[in-house]
Amino acid sequence: MSVSKPPPPHSHFAPPPDSSTSSHLSIPPSSSTPSSPAPSRATSSAPRTLPPPSPVKISMQEHFAINVCPGPIMPIPQISDFFPRFHDFPMTPPPPREKKILKEPDFGLNNGGETDGENKEKERKPTEVDRGERQEGADSDDDDETYLGTLEFTLLFDHENNCLHCTIHKAKGLKAMDSNGLADPYVKLHLLPGASKANKLRTKTLKNTLNPVWSETLMYHGITAIDMTTKTLRLCVCDMDRLGRNEFIGEVRVALKKLSKGESKRFKMGLERITQNKDINKETVEQGTPVAEEERGRILVSLCYSPEKSCLLVGIVRCAHLAAMDSNGYSDPFVKIVLQPDMGKKSKYKTTVKKKTLNPEFNEEFVYEVPHDQLAKKTLEISVWDYDLGMSNDFIGGVELGINAKGVRLKHWFECLKHIGKKVEYWHTLTQQGAPLEAPPQ
Repeated sequence: MSVSKPPPPHSHFAPPPDSSTSSHLSIPPSSSTPSSPAPSRATSSAPRTLPPPSPVKISMQEHFAINVCPGPIMPIPQISDFFPRFHDFPMTPPPPREKKILKEPDFGLNNGGETDGENKEKERKPTEVDRGERQEGADSDDDDETYLGTLEFTLLFDHENNCLHCTIHKAKGLKAMDSNGLADPYVKLHLLPGASKANKLRTKTLKNTLNPVWSETLMYHGITAIDMTTKTLRLCVCDMDRLGRNEFIGEVRVALKKLSKGESKRFKMGLERITQNKDINKETVEQGTPVAEEERGRILVSLCYSPEKSCLLVGIVRCAHLAAMDSNGYSDPFVKIVLQPDMGKKSKYKTTVKKKTLNPEFNEEFVYEVPHDQLAKKTLEISVWDYDLGMSNDFIGGVELGINAKGVRLKHWFECLKHIGKKVEYWHTLTQQGAPLEAPPQ
């Protein structure tokens, strides 16, 4: 009994059995040709006709082995190619930090008689310094530590008029905040401690620029010599956004004690992002002037006794840094003045109402017909109120000038009595003095 061998399994990678006749492709015989007997050895050398070619079959291995050239590699377009550039690039970056080069270890070869322990300590120290520099370099990539630009401004303190002149010249190399690579910058000023809308000043907004030139002068009124020793001026550069919230770019701070009386000083400072600490701000407020007096504001009053008309001229010039009494963060202030003892309707006056402001300017003058010899027995009561429609007015602060006053108030009254015919102006801090026990009716 003969056992026949099974045929080998078909494989894509194995060559066909008749590989001796064809080294690459196997061409099966056509089924239409009749089978002929094997030729003899004598007739094997005679030429024979080949069958018609059949479709070429390529294995999967040969298919993946074909070398296909994709052509030249073209550069990928950058996203910056689709946006125009309105300023020169690259911008001048800050100078790079110097890195300390680590010394190679001696591996026990001591030249100066040093021990191995001392060498190890020397090797550890530069490594720690290098780690610190690497950490600083990593932190410098953050947006808060990048180059934000510079701000140029001039400060001048006018001691005679109690004014602080702040001239904002220009900024250079500001950080781009908008999608077009530009910004809409403006400068906002505050006095610290006690930053609020009462001591907020702002320049105009310049569109689409990173190098704005303002050349604008802003003034703080009612700045005394004490303020120059305790206050700090904060200048913030922001980007205006109509659709969203305005974005903060950077700020600089200048202590007013650096300024001299009557001398202007020009500054050119780099913008920073200073983290604010509320606890520190509270401590500085407590150490400075009393909060109750500072938050209510100040008033500029002029007194002059006219000998020709035998009358006292009281001028209400302006107020500064008033306390906000309305929900919108502002007030509608007006001033009441009364000369005591009460002389009837002729002793009571009231200024006009200034809408939505904490730094109103009145420039109004009132006349009291009083003999000069009786003026020493009088007391002038000045109070500032917030006007509310349909409701009782809110008391902001007050001040009394007379023979019973103290400090600057008494000095102001004495100078008015002494220098007849001369106008004397003084700033006074508003206090709770003159506040009513009950709210007066509308």
